[in-house]
Parts: sequence; structure tokens; C-alpha cells
Amino acid sequence: MCQRRSKIGPRGGVKVDHLAHGERCRQEGQRPVSRAHRRLADDALKVARAEHGAARLRGFTETRYAAASWTAERRVITRFEATTQGFDARYIVTTLTGDAQHLYDNVYCQRGQAENLIKMHKVQMASDRTSCQSAIANQVRLVLHTGAYWLMLALRNAIPATHELAKAEFDTLRLKLLKIGARIIETVSRIRVHLASACPNASLFRLITGRLAAAGP
Repeated sequence: MCQRRSKIGPRGGVKVDHLAHGERCRQEGQRPVSRAHRRLADDALKVARAEHGAARLRGFTETRYAAASWTAERRVITRFEATTQGFDARYIVTTLTGDAQHLYDNVYCQRGQAENLIKMHKVQMASDRTSCQSAIANQVRLVLHTGAYWLMLALRNAIPATHELAKAEFDTLRLKLLKIGARIIETVSRIRVHLASACPNASLFRLITGRLAAAGP
């Protein structure tokens, strides 16, 4: 699969010239949709969003498409979305079968999320630092980086879904939840962490520690 993303115009309109200019695009044997029709779809979705009072309204459709260098037409799935910021459309070319919304939400977007997690593992956990001369030593370093990755992922999963940090990257979590000043008191039965009275995320810190403690080792 590959992605084709539209460009947002100065008034929020979507431009899909890359599907029409110099290429063939057919929908059920009909002529390609004109720019006027695309503007009507743009306006219709934005009006429907405003009438329903929704912050976001999405729609899905599909067509058959072939570039000039292709030997056969392929399936193109389009996701339209109207928000308070304007209108947006994204395209994926696929040979998979199934519902258009299912393929976009559960296959394409999930693949993109997996790529983001791999990038965080490599960049924010520094797992690409395998500069040891021994291959075994590099493997051990990679295992340690992966362990740190799972700890950070467990930390983020313990944050309530409605909180602003629920989808934050690991660097942000490290700065706001880990690299903070506190007084540690260790006794025989427990460890107490005394945060500063002005700590902005003190309530979230207490909630996360309670959830992680309940989950067990």
C-alpha cells in the first residue's frame, strides 16, 4: 500500500489534482470527477459537520485508478474529513479486499502507528547505539533498550485516555514525569516519594503509581 495525501487550500478546500492530471481515474466506468464536483463534496461535508455540531465528520469512498505507467487499474480508497480547521482527504492504493473504512482505520493507520513506535524505539530509546565490537555485547545493549521501551510504554498505558499525555512521546513523558525533583524516603515496608507542592503533574503521578502497583510486578 502507498499513501497519497491531498493539499489543503487557503480556504480549506482540498486539491486532488495528482489523481486527475496526466493520469487515468475512473469510477464505475464513468468520467473522472470534476473539480466542481470535488468542491461540492467539500462543501457538503463541511455543512453536514456544522449542522450536526460535531468537531469532526468523516466519510469513506473508493474508486478505480491507474497511472499512465501502470498496466492495470487498482483500487483507491479515499478518506474525507471535515473539521473546524477545514477539509482534508487522504488516499491509499491497495490490492486488499474488505470494507474501505476497515482497511483505512484498522490496517493502514495501524501500520502507521507501528512505524511510529519503531521510530520511538530507535530514536528516543537510542536503540541504534550498537557500537560495541562484539555482536553479543550489541545484542545485550539492544535488549536493555527494549526493556526501557516496554517500561515507558507501560507508563504511558497507565495514563488515563482523556489526559493530554495519554498519547505523548517518550521524550515528553521523560521530561514531565521522570526528570522531576522529589524527596525519597525508603522504609522496610514501602518507599515514599514526596513531590514538590508546585509539581504540575502530582495528581497524575499518584494515579500512575497506584495503577502500576495494582498491576503487580
